[in-house]
Amino acid sequence: MSDLRAYAAVTAAYWAFTLTDGALRVLVLLHFHTLGYGPLEVASLFLLYEVMGIVTNFAGGWLGARYGLRLTLLLGLGVQVFALVMLSLVQPHWALALSVGYVMVAQALSGVAKDLTKMSSKSAVKLVAGEGALFRWVALLTGSKNALKGVGFLLGGVLLQTLGFQGGLWLMAGALALVLLASLVTVGDTLGRAKEKALGRHLFSKTREINLLSAARIVLFASRDVWFVVGVPLFLYERMGWSFAGVAGFLAAWVIGYGLVQAAVPSLLRGTTDADTAAKATRLWGFVLAVVPALIAVALTPGLLGGWIDDRWALIGGLAVFAPLFAINSALHSYLIVAYSDADKVALNVGFYYMANAVGRLGGTFLSGLVYQLAGLTACLWVSAAFLVIAAAVALALALPTTPDAARKPVAA
Repeated sequence: MSDLRAYAAVTAAYWAFTLTDGALRVLVLLHFHTLGYGPLEVASLFLLYEVMGIVTNFAGGWLGARYGLRLTLLLGLGVQVFALVMLSLVQPHWALALSVGYVMVAQALSGVAKDLTKMSSKSAVKLVAGEGALFRWVALLTGSKNALKGVGFLLGGVLLQTLGFQGGLWLMAGALALVLLASLVTVGDTLGRAKEKALGRHLFSKTREINLLSAARIVLFASRDVWFVVGVPLFLYERMGWSFAGVAGFLAAWVIGYGLVQAAVPSLLRGTTDADTAAKATRLWGFVLAVVPALIAVALTPGLLGGWIDDRWALIGGLAVFAPLFAINSALHSYLIVAYSDADKVALNVGFYYMANAVGRLGGTFLSGLVYQLAGLTACLWVSAAFLVIAAAVALALALPTTPDAARKPVAA
């Protein structure tokens, strides 16, 4: 029961963090675009955020296993408060190179904070959920996180229009500081700590299944971020003339819908009861998802459909279909990585897996700015479709054993 209370506290802190993380992305994206930053320059502001996510997930899993999840949670919250305050000090009259460098460093700290906090919560769920309920618990946690991130997107747009960039950052920093103090009191220092001392070599000792899942995760999230991070927001703002709140509202609605579906995936896929059936479902839904961005790209290409479909409806309707299908794929991946990890070392595997997640977001973020600047949104969607075909092909290679215990046997480091 003490683990359950600690898990509830960790999850509540993660939810609060997620609101600030979503709001911060929209604040930075739209604020610096209005200052004259181009698509690639805006994308560059997020690159160190993703790079540090790779480093943090890689080392954070070892840190959580060795010293407990309380430490990683408190570090994540504290670093995010510092990053928010640091960003609030940016001045419009600074030289471009100074502003970009400064914001990239602040975003890098935020990336460290995000992945320390996420790893803490995703690892803690293994400690309280029984095997039969694990899929439901993981889907609920991940889905609720994404729904709240969508609310955070909307919050960011509203804060930018009402309090401005600096005022919004100060408000979020103060609220998150209160969450940090509450977590300091409610989370015990033994949660998630491995019984056996976690060694550095354990970072590289993974099962074949975890390695394949991690590879699939890289291209899965690159396929989303290649249009989501820069392409679609700037397309809506520049080409369609939407306001800050309108762009943020669309991103919020998309992520909230995606999160709600993700939380409901165990009910939608009632036949998915174990890792074997989840792996088979991942292969099927991966190829189904790959069709959607290709169809949107065709609809947005002049001449291919002869103007039969309005660009707004093609984009918004297509992405509305993409959201639930992506949610299903993401939920299946998230369940499999936890299901194939020992409770004693779950932080190590979750950290490694979300390191791969960060690699995908890094590539997708960079390509979102580059491809949109060079060839527009349609090209971003074609790249997305290609990545999804690769992700589904990697999932085909999953030869999962019939019992989770067999999959937990690590390959040589």
